[in-house]
Amino acid sequence: MNFIQINDIHAKELEIYHQFREHAFQADGSFVADSPKVVNLLLEQDIEVKSILATQAYYDTYRSLLASRHTATFYVATKEQMQQIVGHKIHHNVMMHGIRPKETPLDRLGDQIIMLDEISSTQNIGAIARSAAALGVDSYLLPGHGPHPYSRRALRVSMGHVSMLKVHIYNELKETLAALKRQGYRLYAAEVTEDSTPLSSVKVSDKWVLLMGHEGSGLSEEVLSLCDEVVTIEMTEGVKSFNVAVAASIMMYQFRHRKD
Repeated sequence: MNFIQINDIHAKELEIYHQFREHAFQADGSFVADSPKVVNLLLEQDIEVKSILATQAYYDTYRSLLASRHTATFYVATKEQMQQIVGHKIHHNVMMHGIRPKETPLDRLGDQIIMLDEISSTQNIGAIARSAAALGVDSYLLPGHGPHPYSRRALRVSMGHVSMLKVHIYNELKETLAALKRQGYRLYAAEVTEDSTPLSSVKVSDKWVLLMGHEGSGLSEEVLSLCDEVVTIEMTEGVKSFNVAVAASIMMYQFRHRKD
């Protein structure tokens, strides 16, 4: 293992840890993850690791997990140096520079897909990924103009579990929905409408896509018309909606357990 003790926190090789911020992806698909739980889960996946920046205590604790990462560079820093690098107080002792896995082609996604239209919150992106992994919905379909699931905050909120999903980033919603239909998926839109199907009574096909809309505006009438069925969660009178990540979790659970 190639350990390098950090003396100069402004060294060029540490630049990515200084400058990497949300939405700031490099051409090579770089991402930065932080905290032991997230980094360790990623290390268990087939993900290219460029480097790790951590304290000696982290390396001493997880040496066996790192042993197979022969091409990675391991930078050793104090907690104080790491805080100077990121520019604020941190409660963890490790960061990792990795390369995002290649996207899964649309025609190679699984039979159960959680799909997002226009989600603006990086936190919701991560929370939905974590729920999908936990519930066994293994495919995640997201728009290219929104937060990326491998952005630092999304990774942290997902606890790294996005790495367990097949991810595809699409550019055009209508074309993607049409392609999914041709592949035999039934498209379910999550929205509150006058004629929507209550979640408790929905009949779920073998191949399905569950489409979630924007946190505030939901799904447009045009998008709803492209889907096969609109499904809504029954709620107490006076309550209009759930947080989108909570709604997605409830619906994915029900879809997984109500196959007809």
